[in-house]
Amino acid sequence: MSGSGRSGRVDLKGEAIHWDLGAGLSYGRYLQLDKLLNAQKPLSRERDEMMFIIVHQTSELWMRLMLDELAGVLECVRRDELGPAFKGLMRISRVQSQLLSGWEVLASLTPADYSAFRNALGRASGFQSHQYRLLEFQLGNKNAEMIAVHRRDRAVYARLERALRAPSLYDEALRLLGRRGYGVPDSCLTREFSEPYHPSKQVAGAWLAVYHNAEKDWDLYELAEHLIDLDYKFQLWRFHHLKTVERIIGHKPGTGGTGGVSYLAKALQLKFFPELWQVRTAM
Repeated sequence: MSGSGRSGRVDLKGEAIHWDLGAGLSYGRYLQLDKLLNAQKPLSRERDEMMFIIVHQTSELWMRLMLDELAGVLECVRRDELGPAFKGLMRISRVQSQLLSGWEVLASLTPADYSAFRNALGRASGFQSHQYRLLEFQLGNKNAEMIAVHRRDRAVYARLERALRAPSLYDEALRLLGRRGYGVPDSCLTREFSEPYHPSKQVAGAWLAVYHNAEKDWDLYELAEHLIDLDYKFQLWRFHHLKTVERIIGHKPGTGGTGGVSYLAKALQLKFFPELWQVRTAM
């Protein structure tokens, strides 16, 4: 009986493949794979450490893309060009899904697996990820204490300090609401941006008005929903982080000095765009 599929090699006849690249740019050189694939340096002989390193390095690459997209989104919101901003926010949403899936791979690490190489990490911890801290600052979770751990790296410290003092995405969104005639108080528009943002009843009222006027200001309504999606997925990321840590080390302290699960539980209470959550009850 013959099957419907073919067996054997792919027929390459008629394919104009460049077998000899000469001095031309190759895939490996373009992606600098020699550096990328040589950046995994386990400190132990445990096989599971390679997976641990790759998952965290991959997460940092995805965060690198998020930061790049977020920079473009911020600029578009400042210019009231929300169409391109939505494209960037949509891509950020897709990247967040990739970050979430990373916890599923890491969760395959058993307590015994991790204990076998954990001591090799010393004080190294994801708490020290400057890209994660940049994301939090640019999305609006400002905390000046968090940059102290980066003092030894002047370039990183300076970048974090600039992000701390700059308006966040939420600050820019509120400025846009104000320019569009929604009642955002001056205290929110001219505040000290390095300080944590405090929810405002007037801002909640402004967002509620946006939802009630969705047909008139559809782009602002869509912006609100994109922001909620971003915040929602960030909270899912934090929750998966907490449960993965709990699954692997229980309630032991983290390598960076935090309480581990207890610290991550505190972070679960944070919201970047608090009034957008509040108005759901009012609608």
